[in-house]
Amino acid sequence: MASAILNPINSTLIAVALIPIGQAFGAGPERTAWLITSLYLATAVGQPVVGLFVDRFGARRVLLTGAAIVMVAGIGGLLTFSLDWLIGVRVVLGIGTCAGFPAAMAVLRKRADAAGQGVPSRILAVLAMSSQTVMVIGPTLGGALIGLFGWPAIFAVNIPLAAAALLFAVFWVPGDDKANLSRSRVDVLGIVLFSATLLAVLLFVMEPAVSDLYLLGVAVALAAAFTRVELRAAKPFIDLRMLAANTALLRTYLRQALAFLIVYSIMFGYVQWLESARGMTESGAGALLLPMSAVAVLAAAASGKPTGIRLRLILNSLALLAGSTLLLFVDTSTWLVALVGLAAVFGLGQGLTSVTNQTALYGQAPAEVMGTASGLFRTAQYLGAIAASTLIALCFGQHVTSPGLHHLGLALVVIGAALLAVTVFDRALRRDGARTQALDVAR
Repeated sequence: MASAILNPINSTLIAVALIPIGQAFGAGPERTAWLITSLYLATAVGQPVVGLFVDRFGARRVLLTGAAIVMVAGIGGLLTFSLDWLIGVRVVLGIGTCAGFPAAMAVLRKRADAAGQGVPSRILAVLAMSSQTVMVIGPTLGGALIGLFGWPAIFAVNIPLAAAALLFAVFWVPGDDKANLSRSRVDVLGIVLFSATLLAVLLFVMEPAVSDLYLLGVAVALAAAFTRVELRAAKPFIDLRMLAANTALLRTYLRQALAFLIVYSIMFGYVQWLESARGMTESGAGALLLPMSAVAVLAAAASGKPTGIRLRLILNSLALLAGSTLLLFVDTSTWLVALVGLAAVFGLGQGLTSVTNQTALYGQAPAEVMGTASGLFRTAQYLGAIAASTLIALCFGQHVTSPGLHHLGLALVVIGAALLAVTVFDRALRRDGARTQALDVAR
């Protein structure tokens, strides 16, 4: 759990440090934004790669290595050479923090299978709640650290956190069973081609322009080469045949990406509107999002059951769709209590998304590739985050206004409707729910 929260806390701590860092290096928002984007890019590309290392070399080794990398990055953040240096530090942080989630999922699966416990829904709920809670306290903690020690503390805080993760990995995570680990060669070419393909797509999605269409052509060529290599590999980085046969898992990835596209659009786009158009202070806008975070944590806590997955996913889709629809009726004169209620509706969707899709993933992914599958799961989430930043920029343009918020709301309604359709017509969710319930009754 300690390693799994390193990524979300680094995602949110930086939000309150962008302005002072920009002032320190004379950089504008367009450059300091790379402090956020660099972590997302590194995480989106790195999660499945590190997940593969979990499957091949063991969760304990990967957790210890990841924590050591995070500690080195924390020290590097204290060496304030330049903004480009700090962006590089954020890339290293993204790579180091990739270890937590796939390793945690692999350890849970190993322990649950050994004990014959089935889906450890309560632990999955705690894992999701930990991430939700960290996302809530991240900006507040960041502000306190900057006030006490200055913005370098945003990086330095990773030193004690990584040390704690190291200790937990040493004393809590069981040693890796060498007999059960694969000794086959790592598919380095597949990793390189996958990373290059995803990077080309992400660079285009971040700033789509006609002049950058060549990136899509590059991505298609790289994807074709990647597919060819993986289908011929004896032990591929990503088993494309398994994914093609496991369409239920692919739909779980799609649901996660669509849901978090909406969630991140609200977390960043809606907050910008509150500050720029509504005229609220940063602290006021943050306080207005507290109901969203609180409801998300409560929803995650209430979702700790292996049964009723389909119903909870439908409720999640309806909540995100309803919140997106309500955005169409929000303007600068909207009653404050209504804005609080709107945040709570999105919080319901956010909390249900995290736990329920994780539970679906746990049941759909083969145990021997749980690390890689969990890494791809997080990649889907960060693809949604990056797509959200692009959507926000397209809807708001140069100025954040209420009409821009309405355009964002309309786009999210379409996305929410697609999410609902993917969920309602997913027959695998009915089968998974019935099978899980039967197993629980048998036990």
